[in-house]
Amino acid sequence: MMIRTLHRWPGLIAAALLIIISLSGAALSVLPMLERLSTPQPGYDLTVADLTTRIIASHPGVEQIKRAPSGRITAYWFVDGTPGAAVIDPITGQDIGSADPSPVQQWLTDLHRALFLDDAGRWTTAAAAAVLLVLALSGIVLVSRRMGGFRRWFAPVRGPMPGRLHVELTRFAVAGLILSSVTALWMTASTFSLVPDQAVDPVLPDVVSGQTGFAPQDMALLADTPVSSLRELTFPYPGDPTDAFTLTTESGIALIDQGNGMVLAQTTPGIWERISETIYMLHTGQGAALLGLILGVMALAVPGMAVTGVLIWLRAPSTTVKLPGNSAADQAETVILVASEGGSTWGFAASLHNALLAAGQTVHTAALPGFAPDKYRRAKRVVIFAATYGEGAAPASCSDVLARMAAMSRPMTMPLTILGFGDRSFPAFCAFAQAMTDLAQARQWPQLLPMATVDRQSAQDFATWGRDFAKAIGTDLRFAPVANSTATQPLRLSARTIYGSDVQAPTAVLRFDLPRRSLWQHLRGTGFATFKAGDLLGIVPEGSTVPRFYSLASSTRDGFAEICVRKQPGGLCSGQLVDLALGQSLRGFVRHNPAFRLNPGKVPVIMISAGTGIGPFAGFIRANRAMRPLHLFFGARRPEGDLLYAPELTQWAKEGQLASLTTAYSRVPGGIYVQDALRRDAARLAKLIAAGAQIMVCGGRDMADGVREALSVILLPMGLSPATMKAEGRYAEDVY
Repeated sequence: MMIRTLHRWPGLIAAALLIIISLSGAALSVLPMLERLSTPQPGYDLTVADLTTRIIASHPGVEQIKRAPSGRITAYWFVDGTPGAAVIDPITGQDIGSADPSPVQQWLTDLHRALFLDDAGRWTTAAAAAVLLVLALSGIVLVSRRMGGFRRWFAPVRGPMPGRLHVELTRFAVAGLILSSVTALWMTASTFSLVPDQAVDPVLPDVVSGQTGFAPQDMALLADTPVSSLRELTFPYPGDPTDAFTLTTESGIALIDQGNGMVLAQTTPGIWERISETIYMLHTGQGAALLGLILGVMALAVPGMAVTGVLIWLRAPSTTVKLPGNSAADQAETVILVASEGGSTWGFAASLHNALLAAGQTVHTAALPGFAPDKYRRAKRVVIFAATYGEGAAPASCSDVLARMAAMSRPMTMPLTILGFGDRSFPAFCAFAQAMTDLAQARQWPQLLPMATVDRQSAQDFATWGRDFAKAIGTDLRFAPVANSTATQPLRLSARTIYGSDVQAPTAVLRFDLPRRSLWQHLRGTGFATFKAGDLLGIVPEGSTVPRFYSLASSTRDGFAEICVRKQPGGLCSGQLVDLALGQSLRGFVRHNPAFRLNPGKVPVIMISAGTGIGPFAGFIRANRAMRPLHLFFGARRPEGDLLYAPELTQWAKEGQLASLTTAYSRVPGGIYVQDALRRDAARLAKLIAAGAQIMVCGGRDMADGVREALSVILLPMGLSPATMKAEGRYAEDVY
C-alpha cells in the first residue's frame, strides 16, 4: 500500500511539470546528433598546434579556442576593441557559422534546466528529477508485482488499456528515466557546489621566461596533442609576459610558457571531476549523441505515462464500503476482513454481514490490512474474503499482510475461514487466499472451514459456501442476493436473430444500441465507453438484483453491444432477453475480461467453442481487418438452425478475415463433439501450435474439460500441455 501511495500521489501532483521537463529534454536530445552531423570533423592526425596555426592565420586576435564533445570548434577573438566568435572549419581555419546558440535552443535549455526561474527553477527541476526517480523505482516494484515477479517482467500484460499501456511504457522507459533522473540530481548538486568536482587549476610559478612570441606550432605539447582530446585553449593576455597559455584536455590542465613553449605546471582531473564529466555526457548526450537520442525517445514515454496514470486513478473504484450495524472490533462475535483490489469483493462481504446481523449476531467488517487478532476479544470466528490480483499477487493494500501474519508471536485462538475470489482463467487462481491458508495451517491455527473459492464473482459458488458456513456456526442464515454495485444503463434491443426455434431452447444473437456516453465516462472508462469482444455484458433482469454475464461479440468501435443467449428452461434472465421485443430495454453494464484477449502480433489463433461460446470469437473475426490467421472450431447440435452466425462466417471466410472453419455436430448420425474434431485435425493443429499459435476456448465447462483432455494428447509430443501454454500466455479460457 505504501509503495502504491508513494507512486500515485507524487506522480499526480508533479505530472504537468514532468511532462514539460521530459518534452523539453526529448527536444534537446536531438541537438547533439544534429550538431555532430553538421560539424566538419578533422582527421585523426590533426594536432592542436596545426589547428591553432590555421585559426591565427584567419583571426590574428584570437583569445580562446574551444572544442565541444560533438567535435565543433569555436574561436573567440578581440580585434580593435570588438569581440567576435564563430564556429570554425578545422581544416581551413575559416568561419562557417555563428557561435551563438539558436533562440529555440536557448529557450529549450532555459526551460529544461530552470523553467526560466534561475536558481529557484533549478531547485524545482531537481525536485522533479527526484520525483521521477521515486516514480521509476516504485514503478519497477509495482510492475513486478503485477506481472507476478521479476522473472515475468516481459510477460504479456493483461487488463484495461490504460493500465496495459502504462506498464508497457514503464517497461520500455524505466531504465532511461532512472539514468536521466539520477544524472540530473548530480548535475544540480554540482551546480550548487554540493559535490567536490571543481577542477583544480595549476599554479603559475613565480619565475617564467618573461618573453613572448613563441609560435604555437613549435610548442611540443600542442604538437603532441590531437584535436580530438582538446577541450579548450586560452591564449595569454596580450602584452603580459607573465601570463601563459592554458591548455585543457581530457588529461587535465597545463600551463605553457609563451616565450619558450615549456610546460610550467599541470594538473590531472580528480575522481569527482571525472564522475561529473561522465554524468554530464550521460545526461546531455554531448559526446554520446546516439545515447542522447535513445534517452530522448524514452523521455517521450513520460507524457504517456502521466496521462495513463491519471486515467488509472480516475478509473480506480472505491475499495471500502460503509456497512450498517458495524460493531467495534473488540465487541463483535464475527470478524469479517476483506482483501479487494477493485472493490467487488465487498458486495459479498456485505451479504454475509447483513445475514449475520439479521440472525442477531454482532459483526465487525473491515479491510484486511487492519488485521489485528489481539483486538478481537469477543470474536468466535474470523472470516477472510481474499481476492487475488494479477498473476497471483495480493491486492496492493494487502502486500504486507502475509509477512505480518507470519511475524505474529502468538497463534490465533479463534477459528479462521478463508474464502478466495479469483478467475480460473488465470494460472494462479486464488493464489493469495491459498498462501494465507498455507500459512495458517503451518502455524496450526484453528480452522472453521476448509478454504473455498468463488470463480469470477459467481453467486452460485458463494451460495454454496454460505450454506456450509451457516451449518458450521449452527445458525440459520438467509443471504440476500449480492447486489450489483456497478451502475447500469438501459440497453435498447435493435436487432435479433433466432436460431434453433424448432426446439424448446432457442438461441438468439441480440444486438443492443449503445447508451449515450458522457465525457466523464470516456475519461474514466466507465459505462460503455470502452469495451472489446470477449469482455462481459452484465444484464440485471427485472425482478432481480443479481446480474447475469454474457460474453460480448462486439467492441465499442462496432457501435453496438452484441451477445449470444440460449434460452434456459425457467431461466429468468435468458427468458427475458430472448423474449425481449425490438425497441424494448433491459439494464446492463460492462465488466472487462482482460484474461480473454488476443495476444499482440500476427501469430495464428485457434478458437474453440460450442453453442453460444462462439460469441467473442465472432467479435474477434469481425475486427480482424489485418487478416490475422484465425481458425475456428465450432460445436453445435445440428447444421440446420444451430450454426450461429452462418451467413457472417461465410462472408468472413470469403473476405479472408476467417482462415478456416471446422464444425462438429453432435445431434446427427455419426455425430461428434468439438473435441473429437480437434483429435481428427491433430496434425494441422500441431503445425499451428509449433508456429506459435494461441489457443482460446469459450463455452460450457464440460466442453472445456473435453477440449483440454484432447489438447493434452495433441500437445504431449511437443513437450507442451494446456497448463504450460497457459503459463506462457498462449492458452486462455472463458468457461461458464
